[in-house]
Amino acid sequence: MNWAVVIPLLVFLVIIFCIGFYASNHLKTTSNFLQEYFLGSRQLGGFILAMTMIATYGSASSFIGGPGVAYTIGLGWVLLSMTQLATGYFVLSVLGKKFAIMARKIKAVTLIDFLKERYQNKWVVILSALSIILFLFSAMAAQWVGGARLIESLTGLSYTAALFIFAVSVLVYVIIGGFRAVAITDTVQGVVMFFGTLIILIGTIIAGGGIGPIMSDLAAENPNLISPYGADQSLTPLYVSSFWILVGVGVVGLPQVAVRAMSYKSSKGMHRALLIGTIVVGFIMLGMHLTGVFARSVLPGIEVGDTVMPRIAMEVLPAWLAGIVLAAPMAAIMSTVDSLLLLVSSAVVKDVYLNYVKPEADDRTIKKISIGVTTVIGLLVFAMAVNPPELLIWLNLFSFGGLEAAFIWPVIMGLYWKKGNAGGAMASIITGVGSYVLFHSFMPNAFGMHTVVMPVLLSFAAYVLVSLITMKHHAKVQDEVITKLWSA
Repeated sequence: MNWAVVIPLLVFLVIIFCIGFYASNHLKTTSNFLQEYFLGSRQLGGFILAMTMIATYGSASSFIGGPGVAYTIGLGWVLLSMTQLATGYFVLSVLGKKFAIMARKIKAVTLIDFLKERYQNKWVVILSALSIILFLFSAMAAQWVGGARLIESLTGLSYTAALFIFAVSVLVYVIIGGFRAVAITDTVQGVVMFFGTLIILIGTIIAGGGIGPIMSDLAAENPNLISPYGADQSLTPLYVSSFWILVGVGVVGLPQVAVRAMSYKSSKGMHRALLIGTIVVGFIMLGMHLTGVFARSVLPGIEVGDTVMPRIAMEVLPAWLAGIVLAAPMAAIMSTVDSLLLLVSSAVVKDVYLNYVKPEADDRTIKKISIGVTTVIGLLVFAMAVNPPELLIWLNLFSFGGLEAAFIWPVIMGLYWKKGNAGGAMASIITGVGSYVLFHSFMPNAFGMHTVVMPVLLSFAAYVLVSLITMKHHAKVQDEVITKLWSA
């Protein structure tokens, strides 16, 4: 075992544990367990809001998968990744004050809370909760596999032992600290991700002899590596521009991102988060993907893309510094997993149990059930990750797209279009998820665009058409909803 690499990672995990215990003090003293455990009592400042959105959005794909693809395809993939630059700005601009004001008015703790009050329909809630549990459960398990693989490659431990270390680390601080622990650790992880990106990029450029020689090496190997269309010329302008639907517009529909837009303390904090989030996301995405491309000059011939970042870090940096830098992908994976774990737990406890099983449950019972459900979900994910089935990997590939197709219009149109109703929301969820699965299976990248584009368009059409058709049927409920949500 390379202790010079492992020790910085262990120090990082100790810091995360300490934050979890610090956040647990708020759970002991809070008068509203649900607000604190699942939303941090809506007290996030601008910097923490920006960093928790970045850390949640950035996952194993940003630090391991993305640079690996960039290594294979070239600078065209860097251009593609930069479509994510405006994501945080877009999410907070679209949801922003309006979403936070409505959420506070109805005391919403989760995204489904908002949908429940907005549409006043049990089936909208159940369909939404099932979508979150199904898609995010599988996405979370695949992230755990990524975290275990990273620990395994760095320490030489067996896969199962590495998975156990990762699982315990995440479970402990989420269970004891809740959303506040997740938000604060996301901030630490976001800072690690930022500086890790800076260090590895500089180290790779120095090892390659400078940007000029690196670019010459790439051009000599394959001129298409430095073209905007990719090594295999697959990145057409239509595909690149449509990719922004998945990583930009559609992110509004991701429950784990949307919930952060209802958790900030003030408008001033949100505006600060817009600026910080845009700058940090831009730097991290540019830096990590450029590193992936430049690594091709320093370490040619790598066949497995997912190993590019660990190998280039070990190659161009001293062992102790490589350990610090490799805490960045670990931070990215952990920060995504902790948010998904809390989100799936809230879907079970808040959106199903408290709404339809035992609405009269007291705070003490809710606390026990919340911690119990979070623990059980974590153990189930651990069991799935020990020997993940191929179906799990397939589900992970389209889980984010499926969630976006399901939620984007019920959320956005629910905020801005008073005529939208439960019929339109149900039609949008069913059409979005159903068409995404079909397109992904039988007609991926239809018409040269990313697979998510057509389902998002179809779910929009379904929302509008069915809302208009069923307007009279839902008229009474709509009047009540408009009075409740849009009144001063």
